[in-house]
Amino acid sequence: MISATTNIPQDASTAHELQLRTEQITGTAILSALVVVFDYTLKFAGVKIPFPMFPALKFDLDGIPIVLSLLLYGPYSAVVTCFVAFVAIVARSGAVVSASMKALAEFGTILGMVPFYKIDSSGSKGLATVSGMLARVVIMLVANLAAWPLVFQSVQAAVAFVPFLAVFNAIAGAISIFGGYLIHAALAKRVPGLLPNTQRQNRQP
Repeated sequence: MISATTNIPQDASTAHELQLRTEQITGTAILSALVVVFDYTLKFAGVKIPFPMFPALKFDLDGIPIVLSLLLYGPYSAVVTCFVAFVAIVARSGAVVSASMKALAEFGTILGMVPFYKIDSSGSKGLATVSGMLARVVIMLVANLAAWPLVFQSVQAAVAFVPFLAVFNAIAGAISIFGGYLIHAALAKRVPGLLPNTQRQNRQP
């Protein structure tokens, strides 16, 4: 009798963990699919916005579902979504270097956000935004210099590209982060049932 009573909380805890895991897997799959939809739609519709200072660089919305996956389901979900973005771009274009750079840029954004994204305050959102943008800029500058033999004809050309790349990644990171926070806030306000169970519980009065 004691054993059966003791097992009830344990069974309830196991069921709760299984529910959270199922929500995470399902949500990650949906957001990963959304990354693919955004990338393919914007690419084939020709509506990606060129960076005025260097038109070869183009802004897109791929990073928004990746940031949203971090806000909803955590770092592991965001990393999986980044990997799906890499695979989708390679499958579409065959450009492994470009796909790697894109995935690395979005990974840098979420990496910078990780220390602050769970803190529910406007100040923490500001810190997450600045940290995400800064991490993305630094990581991509290092990657640019490391990959110069594959992309540029000389070290000088790679170095000359650095200021344009820094500004571009700062803006692109801001688009991803602000877009992710905006959608997360809209979900929390209008359809809170779509939030993971843990976040719904945290928002209960």
